[in-house]
This record gives sequence, C-alpha cells and structure tokens, in this order.
Amino acid sequence: MRKLTDELGNAISNDNFSLSTGIPGITVIEDTYMMNKLAHFNRERIPERVVHAKGSGAFGYFEVTNDLSKYTCAKFLSNVGKKTEMIARFSTVGGEKGSSDSARDPRGFALKFYTEDGNYDLVGNNTPVFFIRDAMKFPDFIHTQKRDPKNNLKNPNMVWDFFSLTPESMHQVIILFSDRGTPKGFRHMHGFGTNTFMWYNEKNKYCWVKYHFKTEQGIENWTDEEATKLSGTNPDSSMSDLYDNIKCGNYPSWKVYVQIMSIEEAKKYRFDPFDPTKVWYHKDYPLIPLGRMVLNRNPQNFYTDIEQVAFSPSHFVNGIGPSPDKLLQGRIMAYPDAHRHRIGANVNELAVNKPKSPMTTYQKDGDMADTSQGNTKLNYFPNSYEDVYTDEKYRTPDFDVSGFIQRHTYPSSDIDFEQPGELYRRVMNDKQKEILINNICGSLKLADLKLQYRMTALFYKTDVNLGTRISDKLCLNIDNVRALAVMTQEQRVLNTK
Repeated sequence: MRKLTDELGNAISNDNFSLSTGIPGITVIEDTYMMNKLAHFNRERIPERVVHAKGSGAFGYFEVTNDLSKYTCAKFLSNVGKKTEMIARFSTVGGEKGSSDSARDPRGFALKFYTEDGNYDLVGNNTPVFFIRDAMKFPDFIHTQKRDPKNNLKNPNMVWDFFSLTPESMHQVIILFSDRGTPKGFRHMHGFGTNTFMWYNEKNKYCWVKYHFKTEQGIENWTDEEATKLSGTNPDSSMSDLYDNIKCGNYPSWKVYVQIMSIEEAKKYRFDPFDPTKVWYHKDYPLIPLGRMVLNRNPQNFYTDIEQVAFSPSHFVNGIGPSPDKLLQGRIMAYPDAHRHRIGANVNELAVNKPKSPMTTYQKDGDMADTSQGNTKLNYFPNSYEDVYTDEKYRTPDFDVSGFIQRHTYPSSDIDFEQPGELYRRVMNDKQKEILINNICGSLKLADLKLQYRMTALFYKTDVNLGTRISDKLCLNIDNVRALAVMTQEQRVLNTK
C-alpha cells in the first residue's frame, strides 16, 4: 500500500470530497488541492477540449413566452416576446475530435445568450442528472472514460470499476445504457441545465431553479446496433444532420421550461436539492413554461464560430447566480481556466465570445490582446482620470453560510438508488428494459469478474428484477450477487477486491 500525495509529496487526507462548509454547503477557495487537481486536469491535452472535443453548433435566438420576472430580474427574461441572440454547441463527451457522433455517451448541450447585460452561459447535457456530485471526482471520472495510459486503448475495467465505486452514478448509468445514450442526432434530444441555479429579483429575493429544453422535433434514438453501424458509415451523422436541416430552412427548436423551488422548500425537501445525481420530482415541482429556442443560422467558419466558442457556467448575468451545488462550484472555476489554457487569456475578445453589450474592464494585455481592450486607456481601478464606477444595485443576494470547513464525506445511501429504480420500474416498458439489460451486459461482460459482481450487486440494489436479469445474462451466481447487495458499500468493495 502506498500513501496518496500531491505533486509535492504532501499526504492527502481525502481525495473524494472538496473542502466545504457542510452538506449542502459551499466549497471554499482555500481548497488548493482541488483547485490544483482541476487545473492540472485542464492542461493534460492541447489544443482540443479535454472533454466535449467532438461537437457541432449553430446560431439562433431565444424568445420569452411566459413572464417569470417576479422570480428574476434578468433583463433578457423580462418581457413576453423578447428575443435574445444566442449560439448553441452540442457534443459528445468522452471521444476525441475525430470520434463518432453516434457513440454511446452523454451529449453536451451548451448555450450562450448575448444579453444586454453581458453574456449568459448555460452549460448542460442531454440528461437531467450526472454521474458525480462533487467536482473533486471529475478528473478521475473522465480518465476512466478516456484511454488507458499503459496502452492508449479503451479499458472497460476502468469504466466499470469507477461506476461500481461511485454508487451515486447509478441514475446516469441507467440512462446512458438505455437508447437515450445514443440519440438520433442533436435535433432529437432534450437539454437540461443539470445543476441547480439561483434566480433573484429586484428585491434580492431568491429561489432555486432547474432548466429543461424539450425538443420540438421529438425524441428519437438509435439502437445500439444502428449506432455501431453508423459509426463506421457516417461518424459525422449528428453534425451533418444539424447543418443540413438548418441549411434547407428546417430550423430545430426547443420549448424551454423551469422548475422553481423556494429556499424554505429546499431546506426540507426529501433529498438534497443541490445533488446533480437526482431530479426534482415533477409532481412536486411541475415544469413552468419560460420560452422557446430556435437555431436558424449555420456557422460561417467552423473553427472561429464553433471550435473557439467558450462556454462557462460561471458566466452569469444580473438576476441569475450559482447554488450550493458542489459540482457546479467546481465547474465555475474549471471551465474558464480550461479556456484560458486552450485558447488564451483573452478568449472572451474573440468575436463569438465577445458580449454584444458595452464592456469596460481594466484587464489588459496577454496573448492575442485586442488594442481596444475594455474601452479604457489605463489598466488600474480606481483611478482619478476616467469616469468609471461600480454599482451596488448589481449586488447578488446575501446568502447565509455556516458550518465547519472540512472535507465532508458525502456517503452513498439508499436514496441514491431510489430514482434509478423508479426509472427502471415505472418509466421503462418491457422492450426498453430488455434493451437496457442487453446494452449493460454487452459492455460489463468485458470487465473483470469481480467488477461484474460488484456492479451487478448495485443493479440488484437498484431493482431486484434488474439485478437478477443482469446476473442471469452474465452467468453470475445470484446468491453471491444478493449477498453483496445487502452489504454496505465499504463491505461490498472489500469483498470484491
């Protein structure tokens, strides 16, 4: 056994949980180990994106269809009928730039709104949940989806080892191995903000929101066999589908909804509302119409418009802010850092990233600097020579934080299996269940036997029928699976070492 250390040889007390004030809580900036871990991860490959390398996108507009201004003072959401220019980029997650569009993978759903108050970015996926709930685990998760450092080949042991050691991933795993893991192009998938966000109004009263983008083209998915065949015959299928439809005037569109939860309700909800591995039940928080997104213009130059577009969940406008979602808090730091590394310090001066609203900043120079940076002649603030001021009306709401700074363990519990179990039992029909099991077993059978047992025990814990059918198809001993399922996660791991 070797003790885990950082790059300077300092022993690490905990590598799974960020330094925060509690659960839910705020991740603190003094967590330099997490910052260094995420920053190092961002610099592992150049120049393509470390994740979401393969993608496509288009320009369009967002139109407000329902007045929700009592919840948020964001100007671009202020009036019914108001339109805001925007750009969207869709992508696979794990594959390299030349990988297949039809690979089994979540799909990125990244949006940039060019509002009168500056750029607002909403960076989500085509699924409402994610694999992890703490940003500390993100580099490790992505490493398992990439290539084995020993031989540069994909390794199913890495994939299933991580999933089996991360029970909160079960909800996303079941979605991924259903046909929703192979959407039939970007036009035929929903989009979600995934994380929880804050909305606040002019009185600084705030609430929590989740975003939903429902495709008006209808949900369509490839089967595993169709997706595999398409990877060989047309690996750019989603890209060409999006481009060709916009070119011929068949503009894709999505209806946009939000769920809204008050701060009082969040304190007593049945589970942590800031946990991105879970959805808010629609019966508790119904979808509220907000607007409509339409994509109607293809990029003129793919490199300048799509490759150089830089999205970050830290790009907020007045009326919208972050929440105590620990995954979101890590993303807020990591995304702009990735863009500074990949494109440069002045990434936001490129045309596709530059706000349409006036910009006054004293950040100067750096690589690829524009001589008109920020419309100021000096490079410091405050100063006695330019009439530039700050405005307290843009102050975000006071947010009560208390707790003890520590790497608080967020253990897996039975609640992590509730929603994936309901997804299997109540949402999927018999055919969809069979497809899910075939897809899971087609991949899991390639992993080591001990990982098959550990993972199947988690499926059994999610739903007895699901676990039993997977066990039968993999020819595992169901008594051993059942015994592992009733153990704690620590015991289960110890017994499958």
